[in-house]
Amino acid sequence: MKSGAPNEQSPVLSVRDLCTVFGTRAGDVHAVNSVNFELSAGEILGVVGESGSGKTVTMMSMLRLLPSPPANVKAGTVHFEGRDLLQATDKELRRIRGGRIGFIFQDPMTSLNPVFSVGFQLRESLRRHLGMSRKAASKRSVELLEMVGIPDAESRLSAFPHQFSGGMRQRVMIAIALACDPSVLIADEPTTALDVTIQAQILELIRDLRRDLGMAIIWITHDLGVIAGIANRVLVMYAGQIVEHARVEDLFANPSHPYTRALISTVPAVRGHRAKRLNSIEGQAPTLLGMPNSCPFESRCSSAFARCAQEAPHRMQVGSSHDAACFLVENASHVATN
Repeated sequence: MKSGAPNEQSPVLSVRDLCTVFGTRAGDVHAVNSVNFELSAGEILGVVGESGSGKTVTMMSMLRLLPSPPANVKAGTVHFEGRDLLQATDKELRRIRGGRIGFIFQDPMTSLNPVFSVGFQLRESLRRHLGMSRKAASKRSVELLEMVGIPDAESRLSAFPHQFSGGMRQRVMIAIALACDPSVLIADEPTTALDVTIQAQILELIRDLRRDLGMAIIWITHDLGVIAGIANRVLVMYAGQIVEHARVEDLFANPSHPYTRALISTVPAVRGHRAKRLNSIEGQAPTLLGMPNSCPFESRCSSAFARCAQEAPHRMQVGSSHDAACFLVENASHVATN
């Protein structure tokens, strides 16, 4: 693990058997299926997968942010600071969301309210969660904007979101998420809409903030390059399930699920002066109507065999802190022990 990695024995968040279903006219869509993971103090946990793999729905299910109906968190526990968030009262959740757990949403263009100034939106969080006076909240707002690298912070409090660039809006979103000193920050593809230079600046900012503030971060993305540069551990999601979990170095050195290998193969690479041909993953992800009774990747997997179509694999150990939900892992372990 990277230098400065957290102690894995001190989880601040523990998710067990999380299941979320969406009711539709066509039937129940099983969007999250028995998701299990832990988040350790001070670490950055990457969550990677294609669009529709269940990354965002998992995180929003944890915080009960999905509209019900159509969403229904049918099972599971989410333990945080001595309580199960799925059983918490609405009052407790309002205190935790935006307070103890910060959330940076995907699109800074739409996440900020266009009719309120940036200062008002920062102060609102501080006054609601910490009970600050307007004067104290304004002072803290300036400090937060300075922390995330916005110049002339005091004068920018009266500015509106449309007066900021995309990168600056994302920095404002980070400032709002950090306003109440959360112990956990969830960042949902916060750099997707930004150009490469601004993306690199935001990633560096997040690394610095993690180091300075000691918070744990869940970083959701479809970009394996970002994962390689920022995460300590990685969850690979497909069809609402975690199909592989490993330290980031182990994942790239020894990807053990065919879907993980396929994802890595799609990352653009240059050999010499010519770009290598860009790979793609053939086929389509399953619809998730009905409970899966086979490997969800079976129809797209070049290594599939008869058993893959007959039952769903469970996560099996590949090595220390590395597991994958694939029968190939089980077969390899049998060969190794015989």
